Amino acid sequence: MVQEITKLIKRQEVRHPEKVNKTTSPIKRKPDWIRVKAPNSKTYHETRDLMREWKLTTVCEEAACPNIGECWSKKHATMMILGGICTRACAFCNVTTGRPNAVDLLEPENVAEAVFRLGLEHVVITSVDRDDLADGGASHFAATIKAVKRLSPRTTVEILTPDFLRKEDALETVVEAEPDVFNHNLETVPRLYPTVRPGSRYFHSLKLLDKVKQLDPAMFTKSGLMVGLGETLEEVNQVMDDMRSARIDFLTIGQYLQPSVKHHPLDRFVEPREFKELEKRAYGKGFLLVSASPLTRSSYHAGDDFKALRDARNRTLNKIEKHQLAAHDVTSSVA
Repeated sequence: MVQEITKLIKRQEVRHPEKVNKTTSPIKRKPDWIRVKAPNSKTYHETRDLMREWKLTTVCEEAACPNIGECWSKKHATMMILGGICTRACAFCNVTTGRPNAVDLLEPENVAEAVFRLGLEHVVITSVDRDDLADGGASHFAATIKAVKRLSPRTTVEILTPDFLRKEDALETVVEAEPDVFNHNLETVPRLYPTVRPGSRYFHSLKLLDKVKQLDPAMFTKSGLMVGLGETLEEVNQVMDDMRSARIDFLTIGQYLQPSVKHHPLDRFVEPREFKELEKRAYGKGFLLVSASPLTRSSYHAGDDFKALRDARNRTLNKIEKHQLAAHDVTSSVA
C-alpha cells in the first residue's frame, strides 16, 4: 500500500512540479452520493479511440472528470485545444503545469473532423491557459470554432475559455467567431483566489464575461463555481449577485474533488440538499438556467442544457412581449 501511494505521489510530481513542496493533505473518502461507476461501455471505448486517432486532448481525461464514463458512453467529449500543458498552477486543477509545446496548426480541422465523425449536435471546446502566446490562444479558438461550424453547420458550439489576462483584443477575436455559448468559470469566491487560483484575478474574470455581453448582447454567457473549498454561503451569494450584475445567463455549481494529496485540501463534502438550496437561490436572482449538484461540471449535460437555456430565453422574451402588448393596449384605450 505504501509503495502504491509513493508511486501516485511521484506521478503527480511529474504533472505538477510546482506542487512538490506543498503540504500533503489526505484525500477524504467520498460519500455515497459522489461515487460513479467505472467506464467500460462499448461506446466509451469507441469515443476514446476516436480521440486517439485524431490526436486530440480532452479535459475529461486531463482534469480527471468523474463523469467521463457517462459522457463518453453518449459520445459527448469536451475537446481541449492548445495542448495539454498549462502555464498556470491553480491549486485545484489536475491539468499538467509546465512549458507548453508548440501550437498544432492542424488542430482546428482535427477537432472539426472528430465532431463531424461523432455526429455531435453540441460541442464544448476548452483550453489550457497559454500565457506564453501573444493572444493567449484566442486566434486558435476562433479558428476551431469556424472549422467546426464549416464542417458541421447545425452543431452548436460552446467554449470554455481562459481569462486572457493582459491579452489585448483577445476576447474580441473569440466573440467575432460567434460561438453559441461563451463560458468562463469564476471557480471560487474572491477571498480564496490567492490560494486556489493564484494566477488569476476575480474581477478581471467577471469583467471578461460582462464584456462579452457588451460585444454581443445575444450571446449566451455561462460561469461555474466549485464548493467545498472553504467558502461561506454569504460569499457564494455575493458571487451570484456579481454574476447577475455581469448579466451571466447560466450558472453551474459542483463539488470540488481533491485530485491528489498535493492539491488544495477539501474542506467538506456539500450535501445534495444544500445544492438544491443553492439552485433555488440562484433562480431567485434571475439566472436563466442553473445546474447545481455534487457531480455538476461545466460541460456536464451541456447539449441538453443548451436547449433548456434557449427555451428559457424564449419564454422570457415571450413574457416581455406580452407585457409590452398589454401596456400598449392600456395606452391605446386611454387615448
